Amino acid sequence: MEESTKDSTKTSPILLKAYKILTAYAKATGTMVCVHDHNCQPIPEQHDDIMSEKNTCLFCLKHRAGITAKTLEDLTHSPCNEMHLKAIREAHHYGGSYIYMCELGFVFWTSPIYSEGRFIGALLGSGLLGIDSQETCAQMNLMAKEEVPIEELQGRLKQFPIGDSEKIKALAELMLICAESLSTGSEAYHATLRRRAEQQSNLTEQIQELKFKYPEGTPVPGYPLDKERMLLAALRRGDNETGRKIMNEILAVLFFSNPDQFRHIQYRAMELVVLLSRTDINPGYAEQTVLETNNQYLRRIQDAKGIEELTDVLHLIVERLAGRIFSFQGVRHGSALRKAERFIWENYTRKISLQEIANASGLSAPYFSTIFKEEMGENLSGYLNRLRVEKASHLLIETDLSLSEIAGSCGFEDQSWFSKIFKTYTGQSPGRYRLQGGSVRSEISENNFSANYRNMTEKEK
Repeated sequence: MEESTKDSTKTSPILLKAYKILTAYAKATGTMVCVHDHNCQPIPEQHDDIMSEKNTCLFCLKHRAGITAKTLEDLTHSPCNEMHLKAIREAHHYGGSYIYMCELGFVFWTSPIYSEGRFIGALLGSGLLGIDSQETCAQMNLMAKEEVPIEELQGRLKQFPIGDSEKIKALAELMLICAESLSTGSEAYHATLRRRAEQQSNLTEQIQELKFKYPEGTPVPGYPLDKERMLLAALRRGDNETGRKIMNEILAVLFFSNPDQFRHIQYRAMELVVLLSRTDINPGYAEQTVLETNNQYLRRIQDAKGIEELTDVLHLIVERLAGRIFSFQGVRHGSALRKAERFIWENYTRKISLQEIANASGLSAPYFSTIFKEEMGENLSGYLNRLRVEKASHLLIETDLSLSEIAGSCGFEDQSWFSKIFKTYTGQSPGRYRLQGGSVRSEISENNFSANYRNMTEKEK
């Protein structure tokens, strides 16, 4: 939220429009509303509305601070002021509505307003009780040191019905809709903030797990190349939810293993995007279009100002690339191959036969084998081995299972066969791979990067 300027005395036209809309909102819902400016202070146009008995904060101001409010300036001394400021900040951080209750039991809800992505104010609603009115009456009587007659308190509380949670949520959601309609510039700015807040929450959870697994003083994990392959596999399956989860796991390792090295993390992010964009691109996309789009992606990563923005950019890029990465869309036997791949992913941890997979696809075994090779670009055994190696790579780094246990859980016949296949695909034995923390030679050389990336790295030297 921005600091005020000394000459900013006029109320923003957007906030005046907000006041008009909320006046109708209050009449329709029987609630009390308030429009706050970018300093989180009520706008002057609503002075008469605020200086009414329905503003419960006036009661706290009088009986806790000893001030009988006459001006809006008086409200800044209210003991409730910090509570409202904190709520507005929370709503601003998450880009949504925030519901809270004061110590007397009155319920409030607030939503932020933006102009061109800049916080300019907030809407605040109240007028319902979250607890029994007798309990609130007792609390008010205690606050007023029994100087206000109980009958008077009970009379005032008749204006405040008890609101069930569903009604309160609905009122808060309706206010958020008003706030979003009032905001100008980026139409989805509220949604962007909510999305980023959720991403950061998930990312923080992943990092906390890593902190527990790798206590201070122990070696940090290396870059998770195995998760790159798992990410590609998820996107090829069209499983965007798993793709987002794996992306967060990759980012968590990067942020955990490289604290205070944001530029390095940007480089790694660019490597990942290059890898994704060069893998199994759907032939429906022209090469020049792909190149231009990739350069745009790399510029967005380069321009990211912090972890929150970089995380959001990567998630958006992965989501958009998912539509371009080759899947079964437009493939002649796409339906059969989707069924087969689903069966494989559900059963690859055991020995499965060509016949079983063919049965799942609805095709005969010989014909399925032929079309799988033609339309997937590799034979079935190669696909199965690659999938099992990807899973084994993850278990080698993330668990303490023995090699024989990992071999069995990934569908390999025995440990010897597991070691042979694993080395074929990674160039290392399972034991060495585990010892080095999953570090294998990158499949992307410096020459694969775009001019933007090379220029960026040269500037850093």
